Amino acid sequence: MLSRSQNLRDVLARLRSLGNPTNVAGMARFGVHVKKAYGVSAPALHKLAREIGCDQKLSLQLWTSGIHDARHLAAMIGDPARVTPAQMERWARDFASWDVVDGCCCHLFVYTPHAWKMALAWSRREEEFVKRAGFSLMAYLAVHDKQAANEKFLKLLPIIQRAARDERHFVKKAVNWALRQIGKRNLPLNKSAIATGRKIRALDSPAARWIAADALRELTSEMVQKRLATKARKRRSNFKK
Repeated sequence: MLSRSQNLRDVLARLRSLGNPTNVAGMARFGVHVKKAYGVSAPALHKLAREIGCDQKLSLQLWTSGIHDARHLAAMIGDPARVTPAQMERWARDFASWDVVDGCCCHLFVYTPHAWKMALAWSRREEEFVKRAGFSLMAYLAVHDKQAANEKFLKLLPIIQRAARDERHFVKKAVNWALRQIGKRNLPLNKSAIATGRKIRALDSPAARWIAADALRELTSEMVQKRLATKARKRRSNFKK
């Protein structure tokens, strides 16, 4: 068990002890190629993060170590209220794998006051993993920002459409992901996301055609349509009460 008084050296030693070389070798099969990694499993990282708790200072130190597992942990224990746009930009410049990108967006960045601003800024960038971060953040905002109005997400759809020609694997996957998550938020956004998907399908680009086919398959599926209709009925019922 780690206490809050544990320092960087103690935590890195703990990570090293939890590592598995087999996991490091297996990461490559999922497109993760990094220089420094211990191969700590996701459940072990989450357990360690719960033991440590929120610790912004240690989070920054872990990130600076450059170790893959330490950077995952850094995102898990960072304090969203203390994360600045400058820190987000510094971390973005270090992005070297899709899983760390998504981990930072999922566990930390989406909960900061700067998530919308950085999602828009990064979506315009050319670096593959920074651009992925922009669309990954959009996807997580669609899931976690319960108070955001539909209009905010509608403004993202033209950005998604413009990025749909990017043939890079990790970018097109995130563009697709953002479109699907927005389209699963509620029925009005589902209708708009489907319309955007059809526009993307008409683009002369293999990436665009893949993004559209995959997104439209899910967004028009019976399962998604039923779930969103049920959600809409419950909302109307609660409103009447």
